[in-house]
Amino acid sequence: MPQLNPAPWLAIFVFSWFILLTIIPPKVLAHTFPATPTTQSTEAPKTEPWNWSCP
Repeated sequence: MPQLNPAPWLAIFVFSWFILLTIIPPKVLAHTFPATPTTQSTEAPKTEPWNWSCP
């Protein structure tokens, strides 16, 4: 059964992981976000109660 011979498949497996771990991460990390997130202020916003008019 030639499927059990690990010689070619182990080399393919190691080479594919080598490509995955050396080429793809810099390409993914090079992407930038279109807008940088801003920090929100720590003070709570001032809210006013609604004046419900009774008919």
